[in-house]
Amino acid sequence: MVAVEPFYLIDASVFIFRAFYSMPEDMVDPEGRPVNAVYGFARFLGDLLELARPRYVGVAFDESLKDSFRNQIYPPYKANREPPPPALAEQFARCRQLCLPLGLTAHSSDQFEADDIIGTWTEQARRQGHPVVVVTKDKDLSQLIRPGDVFWDFSGSQRYAYDDIAPRFGVVPERMADYLALTGDAVDNIPGVPGIGPKTATQLLESFSDLESIYQNLEAVSRLPLRGAARVQAKLLEHRDKAFQARELTRIFCEAPLPDEAQALARRKPDLSDLDALYSQAGFGTALRRQAERFSAHAYWPE
Repeated sequence: MVAVEPFYLIDASVFIFRAFYSMPEDMVDPEGRPVNAVYGFARFLGDLLELARPRYVGVAFDESLKDSFRNQIYPPYKANREPPPPALAEQFARCRQLCLPLGLTAHSSDQFEADDIIGTWTEQARRQGHPVVVVTKDKDLSQLIRPGDVFWDFSGSQRYAYDDIAPRFGVVPERMADYLALTGDAVDNIPGVPGIGPKTATQLLESFSDLESIYQNLEAVSRLPLRGAARVQAKLLEHRDKAFQARELTRIFCEAPLPDEAQALARRKPDLSDLDALYSQAGFGTALRRQAERFSAHAYWPE
């Protein structure tokens, strides 16, 4: 029986930011423009392609930190985030330019975040019988994982299957959006329910499974064996609307308008000539070129 190839779905921003802060600041192209994030991101993509040899890859980018449908629901969403440093901001476009000559499909949207693009690709993969490997460090994306899938923290060299998610992040994948709605998410400026931390949220979801069940059984919360149960019940009642609004923000949208076919994410043979031109413009040496030649040769491509 032939194994079904997974879709490898890459959260680009995580690795671009990591590259910017881990590579030397003085890496510049012949015109003096910074390229440290571009180099680090190119090396990450090359390492992944060499190691995993994937047949299907999608690279999801964010267009804006403060402009998506979630800002229409809750205008302060992500309002606490500082814009990226200018030296990083000017490298995002060049990072995305790498994808085409590498033979990879890249996508971004002015309405949907990279998480939503990955969520949509995940649902498409399932409809077509493929598991997914979500390549990220962002725990929010763990909510997409189902049996047979993998959450791959590439930079941390850690892979988490479905049964590994709860021990790692506190709740099963299906409840991550509910969990974040209760605890809030300071990174995204989502307040959650005041006074409910990770431990209490985990206990609530173990007892009632999801946000709806918690509120359908609110009178039972005060009888739970958790510290300050009566106070927790009162807080939940007081902040009901905020909790459900928060879940609208924490739940990944999985129906973004993207082509729904496996071939949309099928890898193409790298265009080594175009890739060489990009690397020359950036002032890169031979290491990335040699790597591209290797994974271009060892993969197989449709005629």
